[in-house]
Amino acid sequence: MKKIFLILLAFSGTMAAVAQEETTSKKTKKGIRRERIDAMTKLEEEGVITYKKHTVFGGKITSDGYGAFMEIGRAKSVRSALLFQLEITERKHEKEEKQQFNFTTTAPIIYGKINYFYQTKLGVQYQYLLGNKSNKNGISITGNVGGGAIIGLLRPYLVEVEKQGQREFVGYNSPDSLFFLNGPFIGGPGFGTGWGKMKVTPGLYLKPAIRFDYGKYNEMVSAIEVGLMGEFYSQKIQQIIYQKERQLFVSAFVAIVFGRRK
Repeated sequence: MKKIFLILLAFSGTMAAVAQEETTSKKTKKGIRRERIDAMTKLEEEGVITYKKHTVFGGKITSDGYGAFMEIGRAKSVRSALLFQLEITERKHEKEEKQQFNFTTTAPIIYGKINYFYQTKLGVQYQYLLGNKSNKNGISITGNVGGGAIIGLLRPYLVEVEKQGQREFVGYNSPDSLFFLNGPFIGGPGFGTGWGKMKVTPGLYLKPAIRFDYGKYNEMVSAIEVGLMGEFYSQKIQQIIYQKERQLFVSAFVAIVFGRRK
């Protein structure tokens, strides 16, 4: 009986020691977590944005088109980061003009348009902090510069005409290009036309920009970005008949950016 009592006493002592050690460990972990939260809170109050990565999305309007993009950021330090971007845009020609013909009942036709011109861009930007937030409700300013590769996609602009009693879609490069210019037009291109005849033209681009982040909380990204875009393609791009074909395109843009930091 005495041995059993001693064994139970020893077991109780061991369990008490283990419980005390677990409690101390929990207090230590809780203290470390509290210190980390306090440090992050202090940085937020001072307006400093610290993060390891972010994922954002955005839409943009350019001086000759529009587009959307996705971005993944990886912080290199408190002041710098690398931004990996995927962007899809459409570029329009400044001479494009929609016309509604009296003898058509469909959407307006862009007279003389040869191709829709889409761009898929994949690139990297270096981001540097130019101005920190004065407080957590302030605005941080970053400068971004970089570039990458472009896949230019030329989708033929096809108009619907009537030829020998039959309705057909014809384009500038078709054997019936005379109908493309002189009709009789029945309607403009549908969303499903021309995709099977697309041509690919590769290129490179350069994009400098300034981003103004006005997000109220540092874990959220809410920003406006303004910048320039320069694109150079491997060959001249056909967009409008009788207009000069170009390889180099330069445009300005404004973008809205939103997402989260971690």
